[in-house]
Amino acid sequence: MNEHKEKILSVCNEICKDTLMETLDITYIDVGENFLLAKMPVTPKVHQPDGVLHGGASVALAESVGSAASYIFLDAKEFVVRGIEIAANHVRSIKEGFVYARASMLHKGRTTQLWEIKITDEEGNLISNCKLTTIALPRK
Repeated sequence: MNEHKEKILSVCNEICKDTLMETLDITYIDVGENFLLAKMPVTPKVHQPDGVLHGGASVALAESVGSAASYIFLDAKEFVVRGIEIAANHVRSIKEGFVYARASMLHKGRTTQLWEIKITDEEGNLISNCKLTTIALPRK
């Protein structure tokens, strides 16, 4: 599993080049049977004007890790994955360090998938709780 895990993480990180994920310095760091984990540094680049993590950056992180998880756990050769709805509750602010986003599958339907993405700080404190719905569309 370890070799397989490293290959999955490598692919996820490689496809982020020249995208928003690279701009936000999102890195995929762990994957398991039904989850994907990514981290993002909290720097002024992702701050809102008063110096804390911008909620939009948190949502971009959540959608990135949830969509990547759909890509991993569905047959990417057969389907294109798109996010169709995201909701976020921001419960704590953070000024610096890293945040970690763990996408866990709540529902794996043939067409739609539901993900819970918990964003935490380095001590495991909940920063944001997000739900993402993705859709798998057949490749043409």
